[in-house]
Amino acid sequence: MKISLDYKNFNAALSKLSKEYEIYAPIEIPYRGTFSDTPVIRYSKINKVEEICFDKKSHFSAKEIMLPITQTMFYFTGDECKMPEEQDKKYLIFLRSCDFHGVKRVDEIYLNNKFLDIYYKRVRDKVKFVVFGCPNSFENCFCVDMGTNKTDKYNLGIKVTENEIFVDIKDDEMKEFFEETQNKEKDFEMEFVDDNEIHVDIPDNIELSDIINLDLWREYDSRCIACGKCNFVCPTCTCTTTQDVFYSENDNNGERRRVWASCHVNGFTDMAGGHSFRQRHGDRMRFKVMHKISDFKKRFGYQMCTGCGRCDDACPEYISFSNCINKLSAELKRISKEKRGEI
Repeated sequence: MKISLDYKNFNAALSKLSKEYEIYAPIEIPYRGTFSDTPVIRYSKINKVEEICFDKKSHFSAKEIMLPITQTMFYFTGDECKMPEEQDKKYLIFLRSCDFHGVKRVDEIYLNNKFLDIYYKRVRDKVKFVVFGCPNSFENCFCVDMGTNKTDKYNLGIKVTENEIFVDIKDDEMKEFFEETQNKEKDFEMEFVDDNEIHVDIPDNIELSDIINLDLWREYDSRCIACGKCNFVCPTCTCTTTQDVFYSENDNNGERRRVWASCHVNGFTDMAGGHSFRQRHGDRMRFKVMHKISDFKKRFGYQMCTGCGRCDDACPEYISFSNCINKLSAELKRISKEKRGEI
């Protein structure tokens, strides 16, 4: 069912939805950006559609709602453990197509990867999605080449104009929230970007022996500062570590927390006995690139990267992930020619 309605009536529907759902969307938060006088755009609870930032890319993805930066796994006392109580409300998340595809990739890791993660599942089962259009490409995006620029698998799809909002209701459970609003049936097409300024040439069937010692990785030994920002803004990075926090009142009581981790940060591969793998920053870059475009695909059939470009946006050293992919592709073409005796 496709309808159109004005902002007042859409907000009335949101008000009804808020009784059952916590509603999240990207909003602009002033003075919380990279510099003290710049804003940050990230997901937060909203009450009205006017709060949503539609015209700028969010610095973080919707991942942090379903997979919090810090999450309590269980509380422990001297002789028992207890998981945190589940909240009653469900979640309604406004997001772009690329981030919607990002959720699918996180689902693969936590739900379809041999061992089901109960902490993620009990949140994920309560989530519904509102996809909004993305008519123009943003800086550093290459979603079209990754096939994440459009989708029709949402619960609700919206197209926002100056005076009205078009809503594509695909989920029957959502219809009741719009029944009492003043709306009219109106056909429309979702606006999705169909071209980016940046393009990537994704290599296929990569052999690790061909690329493990390439000189191109050495560039990142000096350029990458191992800050991990690229991982933390990525909609598909899923690595975590655990921390046990003991309460000062009784050091037998406390909680175990799951915290985001980064394959770029020092200590990520530390082992008992003091050994650490991938100590060079370029080797960590190789590991991340291979995971995003090759290793994940071998397991699930498609690339992990969504082409959102946030890693490029966030990097303080201006390292471009898309450029690295293209460099790797060029190297593999050169290696292929060498094997055929053409050079």
